Amino acid sequence: MRVNMHEAKSQLSRLANLARKGEEVVICRSGQPWVRLMPYRESIEPRRPGGLEGQIVIGPDFDAEDEEIIAAFEGSELFPEGE
Repeated sequence: MRVNMHEAKSQLSRLANLARKGEEVVICRSGQPWVRLMPYRESIEPRRPGGLEGQIVIGPDFDAEDEEIIAAFEGSELFPEGE
């Protein structure tokens, strides 16, 4: 089911009940899908870090300083001189 934002605001309880019963509820903005309303579910199993060992490679120059980036930050308004 697709509903526009205004309808979703005025009928949130009804839409939430439909979503909890398994109905797919998509809220649209300007006719385009914007968000999906889904029932809350407790996580069945806790996340375990890892699992991608050997699949991600970090280059040897990962921590190398890049003078161009440093100059861009130091010359920006984020870090004005004298403060």
